[in-house]
Amino acid sequence: MATPSPSTLVFSVRRREPELVVPAKPTPHEIKQLSDIDDQEGLRFQVPVIMFYKSDPSMKGKDPVKVIREALAETLVFYYPFAGRLVEGPNRKLMVDCTGEGVLFIEADANVRIEQLGHDIIQPPCPYSKELLYHVPGSEGILGCPLLLIQVTRFICGGFIFAIRLNHTMSDAYGFVQFLNTVGEFARGSTDAPSLSPVWQRELLNARHPPHITCTHHEYEELLDTKSTTIDMDEDDNNNNNMVQRSFFFGPQEIRAIRKHLPQHLRTSSSTFEVLTACLWRCRTIALQLDQEEIVRLSCVTNARGKRVLHLPSGYYGNAFVFPAALSKARLLCTNPLGYALQLVKTAKGQLTEEYMRSVADLLVIKGRPLYITKRNYIVSDTTRSGFDEINFGWGKPIYGGLAGAISLISFYVRFKSSGGEDGIVVPLCLPQEVMERFQEELKGMIQEPVEDLYDPKPAKF
Repeated sequence: MATPSPSTLVFSVRRREPELVVPAKPTPHEIKQLSDIDDQEGLRFQVPVIMFYKSDPSMKGKDPVKVIREALAETLVFYYPFAGRLVEGPNRKLMVDCTGEGVLFIEADANVRIEQLGHDIIQPPCPYSKELLYHVPGSEGILGCPLLLIQVTRFICGGFIFAIRLNHTMSDAYGFVQFLNTVGEFARGSTDAPSLSPVWQRELLNARHPPHITCTHHEYEELLDTKSTTIDMDEDDNNNNNMVQRSFFFGPQEIRAIRKHLPQHLRTSSSTFEVLTACLWRCRTIALQLDQEEIVRLSCVTNARGKRVLHLPSGYYGNAFVFPAALSKARLLCTNPLGYALQLVKTAKGQLTEEYMRSVADLLVIKGRPLYITKRNYIVSDTTRSGFDEINFGWGKPIYGGLAGAISLISFYVRFKSSGGEDGIVVPLCLPQEVMERFQEELKGMIQEPVEDLYDPKPAKF
């Protein structure tokens, strides 16, 4: 049977009134400061995540809304700051007022089977994201608003969609998954404390006393003295109302094709993330048709967890990353072989040291927590190992779990299985319509096999 397309599927969601879910037991009422990495301007926004779950015969008779709501209340006993509200102190310092007011929760029902959505709808960006994650009016602020918004939408087949919106100042992807895994443990029947105890200790990523900038931070340099709080792509002279989102799948075949554009020593010494990031940055810059002497940037979100950098304790769920930037003139990036971009990506990633992280925190305090540079910048965040695709509320792993789409100039790499069952990475991008068309053509030339191996020329025939 053919799967309905988004244009022919009659899809509707019936929502109940939003409610507040509070911790299942009394929790401390206290003020807890965020770290100086957490409360920078560039993290003061909401992040939507979505997970699709098929029905499971072993869970017949169990209501995912009830199960998850009760598990959420138990989880908030241990992660009680999420039930509070943010307040701002001197020098724009953010703090959580642990009031126990709770998180927003919406119960909903869809009129179709989850299988009817089809592969193209599940792949980000989901065209029904507004129906599946209703943005309650007045809830989207950073200060004084719920820190989480959750909607659980049941489907007539017994499957459901779990969608959640996070105030990014509270956690990064790894910390957020830690929280969601705890919800999953309680949903599956645990009555004990979480298997991984949450650790606050945000002071570990605070600025030094006195703060002093010791490294070069290209990701902030043009905004050091500005108070701008608007994230504007500013990618070209097009009207930004013309922005579109599309996502691109990269399986083994596509990655293999991109590697053929590299010399042998870079093929074997470069990770998939590095190769893919270099390719996307170069194709995107070519598509933008910038002045050739303009400086363009690529910022790689680089996580400090698991590295011998800051020795963060297991269970830390705050933001623990920086985004060091690579710089190039547009002309050099567009005209040089792919290896040029790849070397810049490697150099940017390699900047993460303890001193670099400390210097970022110091800069943010000294300069009033500025926004990272947005002009001619492209930010990439690899969430393929964060664990969104492993969250289990009792119905098994999701058929898709990850970010709901690109956010302005930020692309997220997400694990995904193609319609043919092939494992790979899906990357959503946000660009003006005409730029997106040029980007697709440029990318097509990089990944469409057979690609001639540029560094393995065949012997000439005489």
